[in-house]
Amino acid sequence: MSKKGIIYLFIILFFSGIHSNIAQNTSEETQPLAEILTELETQYSVHFTYVDQTIADIYIVKPDKNFTLEELLDYLKSEANLDFILVDNHNIVISKRMNPLSSIITQKLEEVVITNYLTKGISRKSDGKTSIKTADFGILPGLIEPDILQTIQALPGILSVDETVSNINVRGGTHDQNLILWDGIKMYQSGHFFGLVSAFNPYLTTDINVSKNGTSVIYGDGVSSVIDMQQSNSLDQDFKAGAGFNLIHADGFAKVPLNKQAEIQVSARRSVTDFIFTPTYDQYLQRVFQDSDFSNSEQNTTPIVSNNERFYFYDIATKLLYDITDQDQVRVNFSTINNSLTYDQISLTNDNESLTNTLEQNNFAGGIQYLKYWNSKLTTTAQLYISNYDLKAIDFDVINNQRQNQENEVKDLGIKINATNHIDDNLKLHGGYQFNEVIISNLEEIDIPDFTSFVREVNRTHSIYGEAEFTSADKNTYARIGIRTNFIEKFSEFFTEPRLSVSHKLNNNFRFEFLAEFKSQTTSQIIDLQNDFLGIEKRRWILSNNEDIPIIKSVQGAFGVHYNKNKLFISAEAFIKNVEGITSRSQGFQNQFQFVNDIGKYQVKGVDFLINKQFESFSTWLSYSFSNNDYTFDNLNNSNTFRNNLDIRHAVTFANTYSINNLNLALGFNWHSGKPTTLPEEIQNNANNIIEYKSPNSDNLSNYFRTDISATYKLKFGNKLDASIGASIWNIFDRKNIINTYFATDENGDIVTIDNLSLGITPNISFRVRF
Repeated sequence: MSKKGIIYLFIILFFSGIHSNIAQNTSEETQPLAEILTELETQYSVHFTYVDQTIADIYIVKPDKNFTLEELLDYLKSEANLDFILVDNHNIVISKRMNPLSSIITQKLEEVVITNYLTKGISRKSDGKTSIKTADFGILPGLIEPDILQTIQALPGILSVDETVSNINVRGGTHDQNLILWDGIKMYQSGHFFGLVSAFNPYLTTDINVSKNGTSVIYGDGVSSVIDMQQSNSLDQDFKAGAGFNLIHADGFAKVPLNKQAEIQVSARRSVTDFIFTPTYDQYLQRVFQDSDFSNSEQNTTPIVSNNERFYFYDIATKLLYDITDQDQVRVNFSTINNSLTYDQISLTNDNESLTNTLEQNNFAGGIQYLKYWNSKLTTTAQLYISNYDLKAIDFDVINNQRQNQENEVKDLGIKINATNHIDDNLKLHGGYQFNEVIISNLEEIDIPDFTSFVREVNRTHSIYGEAEFTSADKNTYARIGIRTNFIEKFSEFFTEPRLSVSHKLNNNFRFEFLAEFKSQTTSQIIDLQNDFLGIEKRRWILSNNEDIPIIKSVQGAFGVHYNKNKLFISAEAFIKNVEGITSRSQGFQNQFQFVNDIGKYQVKGVDFLINKQFESFSTWLSYSFSNNDYTFDNLNNSNTFRNNLDIRHAVTFANTYSINNLNLALGFNWHSGKPTTLPEEIQNNANNIIEYKSPNSDNLSNYFRTDISATYKLKFGNKLDASIGASIWNIFDRKNIINTYFATDENGDIVTIDNLSLGITPNISFRVRF
């Protein structure tokens, strides 16, 4: 089918689905509790907080519309056999009827400022962070499954200049400046398919919290943001499972009760790309490998053929939950993430010699956590974990008969001890200790000429922290203030990092907030050469040595004003962030600074704006981000300030979601100004094949524009079995967006322009079952 045919078919299905679903008569004697709660939130202007599994498979008769809120809660408690705890006039916590200690602690939840932020399942908290619940997730344009790291890019101030989840830029920062946690374990790999698919299975990763500023002192690292992912942490006593597939991968998950005190959770996912060729895979293949050794680059005039390629990825996650008593809990988990690529290169001018190139990328994580409820006020947790990242490549140069081995390995061993004390209903205290030992090694071997380089760095960090959270009796004011002190053994240096988050409700409609933080990190990613690791996964992790690779430090602050009334949410947040200690090798320069190593800093100032209007079945939003992001390096550009490689001055998103009965639809537009680029001088002296460039980042690529559409439909087969089907088209108009441009010289010394293009029109379909 042609591309136009795909578009027309999708539009027909899109609108026929609306018509058929409006025509359905869904009035029944009983309805799912989840659907009823959604209606009650609108009717009573309240928000229900719950774990999705708590209300799953519960059907009740709709309550009387004339009930008072108190009468409504009594009715729901009786009919659903659950606890409905009124935290304040607008927030209600739903939980299973449990032991007194757990019930009391459950009431100490952070206040939700706005629910269904952008779409169902996303909410904004009073401390400035954004919470995503995958089990409640609605739909976003271009997505038919709750891809975690794609979803957070819908938030203002977060985007990826190259469309990958392995290069997420939060307010102008590089990807390595994001702290990505999975059940408290730092992850050094975030993407499958070398960045086009999130590496974290969303069907057991139930809660994601994203903080761009004012983060809790519990978190170290991450000078740009924290992305904290949590698997389900409660025993449900119910067997649940599901499986599904799309045009890239198939997956399955299960939650299996072992007895009343124990449960095991398992999820697994594997690509189907090594034995099924799909149009989605074709687009992904072109996008990822267009500028790698796998594809013939434009400046390569020697005929080389790559074939017999085999690519696949998989991930497996397991978690054991064991409640020793009502007050003692043990959680054990592990995860493994893998990408694997092999392909042959054949030289047509060298006796058709064939050699196999390989690239392996893996992240293993494992941990054990013990949680103790001492009483209704005091809780402690202790966690021991290890995270191991390994990137290996074998690259054969068939023309020069040369073999190159490269390896980048990270071993991160951590211990975390935390205590939380609920002084009263308005004050909560946190305190704790964290230890990390990080070992990073880099290996490079070349056979002709014989060359070996091996660098191994070790760093141990001890951290202590304390923090107070305050909520006023009228729930109008929230404040969290804390301080974290890191001691780095290798350098015998202390780093003190205060953090602050304050929000105050002026009246029922207006709220303002102030966020500020100091942060530091000792790990970062660099690029030695653009063709490292086959030119596909170019970045390698390194450790600070306090010399040519300093410790990265950041200071940032933000002030925001938010308006929320009658499902209309308007938000404006101004921010400033200063980050120092970056190296030029970490910024991915492909101009006159590509082979220069220097130390510098950047400053980004800007405003994030959002307007979101929700109706009963419809949500629409417009977000706009303006930022000015500039470098200053000690020895580059005569120490003058110049534009950051990630200086996206303007970014706009306009999107709509529509839900009726079991049908979800989404349509969205993404536009942003082109990233900076450096052009060659018009007059060149190429005697030495050296390109003379204009001022760094003084020009821009063309503006980026993309339109996405998606639809999902749920099928109910009974109380225990349901299914869903989905379809999406990414970049529906097949716009050729240039996401990067650089220049090289060919064998004749002529300058060649290499453009990297974004994903073209990319269809996808999915089918899932749950039981």
